[in-house]
Amino acid sequence: MQFEVEVKYKLDDVDEFRRILQKHQAEFVNTVEQEDIYLSHPCRDFGKTDEAFRIRRIGSENRLTYKGPLVDQETKTRQEIELIFGTGTDSAIQMQMLMEKLSFQAVRPVHKVRHTYHLTFEETMFEIVLDNVSGLGWYVELECCVDAEEQEATSKKILNFAKLLDLGPDVERRSYIRLLLERNQ
Repeated sequence: MQFEVEVKYKLDDVDEFRRILQKHQAEFVNTVEQEDIYLSHPCRDFGKTDEAFRIRRIGSENRLTYKGPLVDQETKTRQEIELIFGTGTDSAIQMQMLMEKLSFQAVRPVHKVRHTYHLTFEETMFEIVLDNVSGLGWYVELECCVDAEEQEATSKKILNFAKLLDLGPDVERRSYIRLLLERNQ
């Protein structure tokens, strides 16, 4: 079973954080646009169960993702199951139609431009993403995927990694969809 170990922080100064990444010799990987369509179901309130279910488009690639409940109080660590399906906008629209036939409903889209970096810390390769989220601004996520037996140790390691990168103690545990929904209330 794979777990995504993640911490997320609001960024006030993205240029300063990029300088910190450069100082630590983070390797730039790519920049992509992403659109996430979060889904709800009438028989299961993912907000109450702390789960997420979404369709993600990355360019022409499409993914269906389930994220389980958070498993600790400090990070955003959770089980993640992700499946890649047909390419192109038509496939994404067909998947959304299929989900709607099964009573899932689109909650709202989340649009972002994601800049990805890699950096090794304490013998673990971390992915660092700078997200410019429409309607929210800049965030940074530190993450990696590990097996269940590595999850607890990696959660501690990622918090130390965040300190190395001068990120404060205030981990943002809410998802982008939750932040957007709260903002619109």
